[in-house]
Amino acid sequence: MLDEPSILLRGLDAFAELGYDRASARELARRLGVSHNFVNDRYGSKAAFWRAVVDSAMGAQLARMPQVDDSADDAEQLRQFVTGLYRTSVDTPRLGRIFVDEFSRESERLDHVYERLIGPSMRTITPSLDRLVASGRVAPVPMDVLFFAVVGPISGMLAVPLARRLGRAEASSPEQLTATAEALAALVVRGLLATGAGGPL
Repeated sequence: MLDEPSILLRGLDAFAELGYDRASARELARRLGVSHNFVNDRYGSKAAFWRAVVDSAMGAQLARMPQVDDSADDAEQLRQFVTGLYRTSVDTPRLGRIFVDEFSRESERLDHVYERLIGPSMRTITPSLDRLVASGRVAPVPMDVLFFAVVGPISGMLAVPLARRLGRAEASSPEQLTATAEALAALVVRGLLATGAGGPL
């Protein structure tokens, strides 16, 4: 019998590949190598299993997120936040694929991700952003625009087939993926800061 971490990892693989709607209880059981009623018996429902899978993956990602240095200036805090977000996204591409699937539709699952990850993450960096906007270093744009300006480039680390067609090496090492994450973070942060009176980094 699989242990809990293995069950959750296989569930993560299934939801990342199939999406929530196409991951039937029967298909999940097949991929887990368990009886067809295992998900309902163990977790209560497919929705509860999805939450357990996503909570486990989000918890692991948050644990790897470096803490922003409160003593650093606001531009440096922004750089640390974006770089940490991108570097941990490299480590959890399956979770990113689940998010891409969920972000485009209204659901309790989106509410769950927002309440557990997105909202708390944005509250971490909002004070620095507010001060950067007030000082003229970052353009005063709505939060949704800013969010997608920061989060959008993560697709550059998840869309591997397209990235390969654009010139990425066939087999990227962890070091290469980390370098890609850091390059994207530097590009995005410089872009955000270049619009204000302070100029680029």
